[in-house]
Amino acid sequence: MKPLFAWMLATALGLSCASAQAELKLRLKTDGLNPQQQQASQALLDEAMQALPPRFIQQLDRTIDVGWTDRMPDNAYGEASLVAELDLNRALLPSLADGSAATQKTHRPHGTVRREMLATVLHELTHIYDRARLWPSAERSLIQRCTRNNGTTGLVGLPDACRGQNDRRFTLSDDPRLLDLAGWPQYVGRRGEREQHNRQVARSPDLYETTNPKEFVAVNMEYFLLDPSYACRRPALYRYYQEHFGWAPAAKDTCAKSFAFLNAGNDFAKTPLGKVDPERVYAVDYLLAEANQNWVSRWGHSMLRLVICAPGRPRGPDCRLDLDQHLVLSYRAFVGDVQLSSWDGLVGKYPSRLFILPLSQVIDEYTKTELRSLASVPLNLSRSEIEEVVEHAAEMHWSYDGNYYFLSNNCAVESLKLLRSGSNNQQLVGLDSIMPNGLLEVLKGRGLADTSVLDDPREALRLGYRFDSFRDRYQAMFEVIKKHLPIKETSVEDWLSLSAEQRRQWFDQADLRTSAALLLLEQASFRRQLLLAQDEVKQRYLGARELKNGGMEQANKTLQEILANSGFLSRPAELLGSSGYGLPQPSEWQRLESESSTRQKQLQSLTGDLDKEVRALLEPARAAEIAANEANLKQVGEHLRALHKAAGGLELP
Repeated sequence: MKPLFAWMLATALGLSCASAQAELKLRLKTDGLNPQQQQASQALLDEAMQALPPRFIQQLDRTIDVGWTDRMPDNAYGEASLVAELDLNRALLPSLADGSAATQKTHRPHGTVRREMLATVLHELTHIYDRARLWPSAERSLIQRCTRNNGTTGLVGLPDACRGQNDRRFTLSDDPRLLDLAGWPQYVGRRGEREQHNRQVARSPDLYETTNPKEFVAVNMEYFLLDPSYACRRPALYRYYQEHFGWAPAAKDTCAKSFAFLNAGNDFAKTPLGKVDPERVYAVDYLLAEANQNWVSRWGHSMLRLVICAPGRPRGPDCRLDLDQHLVLSYRAFVGDVQLSSWDGLVGKYPSRLFILPLSQVIDEYTKTELRSLASVPLNLSRSEIEEVVEHAAEMHWSYDGNYYFLSNNCAVESLKLLRSGSNNQQLVGLDSIMPNGLLEVLKGRGLADTSVLDDPREALRLGYRFDSFRDRYQAMFEVIKKHLPIKETSVEDWLSLSAEQRRQWFDQADLRTSAALLLLEQASFRRQLLLAQDEVKQRYLGARELKNGGMEQANKTLQEILANSGFLSRPAELLGSSGYGLPQPSEWQRLESESSTRQKQLQSLTGDLDKEVRALLEPARAAEIAANEANLKQVGEHLRALHKAAGGLELP
């Protein structure tokens, strides 16, 4: 018994010792180092080991030799080799040894030379850890066959289906979830192939992270380990690293509950800086603007609606009545030049950015001006998925600057990527659609969109699941006019196609009810004229820039200022310059509020100037029609007020 017991004890002790040894060790190469340099170097390595997650140390079970080398570019700090060695730039050693590196400022992200050296050690160790998680040989051969069959060469272009779903098969830098969050989402319509270019370039701590997923993992590991505000600035990535390692470093006590955003509404009298609290978001709807005859809108427009509860109201169905609180997430082509080219849209020359708009403006924009109905379909997302979609939308609002392609990276594609990356809902994996109306059908087919709310049109209107085009309302007003006036036109479109002068002849013959109908249709006509004028300006703008006419030059200058000053509404990160990264923190909100208010006041002033100056860019007939339309509005309004007063009513404003 004793020999058996002794053998078991020895075996247990041996296993215990083996387990203790099976972990990462950093071994300093001391050749050529004086005692002071050895001590400073060892302190740097000890601090790096203390910063690493315990699981990282356990899983990277090897000894890595760390030394100083003269064979490194001046701007480099360090580099890890494939054979588990880590070299540091010897030019940095003197300042590390004498302690000056701790206070020596640098233009690099971490501030001081000493901090940058520590970040470099962690960065390079992460590369070694990432490479150590490569696939076993059998799985590697499977991956190689799959890449050949799919015509891809790099890991980013590899469809997720080739990789399988077992986490063992992924390096950190090839994990589908990490790629979604990092800015290499799936191409829509390409069997899960990953996008090649990272467009999350604004508010980056270090643009080096966008070069490839390997560098993204290593750069973000630096901030995960060293920056206490990382959990608040990049919350989704913080959770990813935390879950992967089962551990996280000490973070800030609490993060702000709300996310700052810039409201891109057209009411320039309002302060654009807003805040959204994910806990107040009751639901996320797929918001579809139905198609019209415009070729770029013939398949509709995809948006997401955040159903936000009024302050103090508990989350529940009644929050759908708080329309003034609701926001719309809308990916649109930001046109830095007012010339709109269909070719540019096809080849991706327009930036694609996430606009955050008040629901009321979106309703007016589509139903009154473009005469398109809106359908708002609830998405079947869990509570955590809703809050994470809101969080991801805020991150994209501040970081994303993509390219808009009408046929391959349009509003439907961008909305799907936002939903997929934000919610991590497995029903969205592999879901493809490049058409807004088609995307709704696919979401319905997967059980993610509840279109039953549209079955009863009257109830859908009452509950805010549908917002009808004003076309039917305008036709009803036209029927009132036709009933009381001997006009020849048979439809509202025929009536609105008349000139303002032709319509004006009927005003004096209208009674009270008919005058009200005429006023509504004159307002519709005025919106239509403004839309036509906008298109005319787009068509003439480039030519107008070359003309020497003073009015043209001044209008051109104002338009340029409008475009320059309104760009911040779609790319808000420019308001903060190079300050900070990720989601803006409360310490940055004051600057945001000041900068955005200043820009907003400039826009308010410029739009007033533009109203006068832009008419120089219009054809004389268009300018005259707009002026006549304005005169009509004034005349029919005065006629309506007079009739109302004569009928004994209170004087109208």
